[in-house]
Amino acid sequence: MSLPDYKSTGKQSSSALSHSSVVQLNVGGHLFSTTLSTLRRHPDSKVAELFGSQPKVSTDAQGRLFIDRDGSHFGAILEFLRSEKLPTENIREVYTEAVHYNIKPLMKRLEETPELFGELVGRQQFLSRVPHYKENIEVLIRIARAEAVAARRSTILICVMRTEDDLGFYDNAVNSLEAGKESAVTFGPWKAEPSVRDLLDCVKMDIESRGYNVSIEAYVPERSFLSKSYDFFYKLTFTWW
Repeated sequence: MSLPDYKSTGKQSSSALSHSSVVQLNVGGHLFSTTLSTLRRHPDSKVAELFGSQPKVSTDAQGRLFIDRDGSHFGAILEFLRSEKLPTENIREVYTEAVHYNIKPLMKRLEETPELFGELVGRQQFLSRVPHYKENIEVLIRIARAEAVAARRSTILICVMRTEDDLGFYDNAVNSLEAGKESAVTFGPWKAEPSVRDLLDCVKMDIESRGYNVSIEAYVPERSFLSKSYDFFYKLTFTWW
């Protein structure tokens, strides 16, 4: 039995493509036409690897080369490979795709745009100086979900220690909660300019980016006449419905 004649049927054989071949792509249901030379423009990229001398892609029912990934922003990736033109919208989403396909020149150019520069150089650099920040975000979400059963809201206490001096009051501050059997997830201290409010804004931003509806307000625990007041506490509220 002879192999199918792809030339006569119009279908592509991923193993028989030349460098100048025009190829039809199906990226998660989004269709594109380009050349192998465009796809191989940056040899170290995952795109070039997928369409190398031994292509690592399959074909769909119509013979188009298939990438099993959402192709909503692949057009912007392809445009950069063709002309080095940067997208003017959906910068963060295109950056995610550039990272996935390991297109380093595009990643670098996007990181220099105002939208990503502030996030990567400003906010993320600050958060890297806050001990256990990412882990604490996961803890907050996990606790909130555990407390969501038959409830409209979940409320969690946050304790923010801005400086090393604040940390010296940690034991007394946490002990002030023990009478009510309350506990708090603690952030800090950190050595960077941003304030406590900046940290709380980041917490809210990162949790809401996961699809949750949250609010943060100052929390003052009940205390006796002789007990000391601490302003380290904030109430984080998840609203479920």
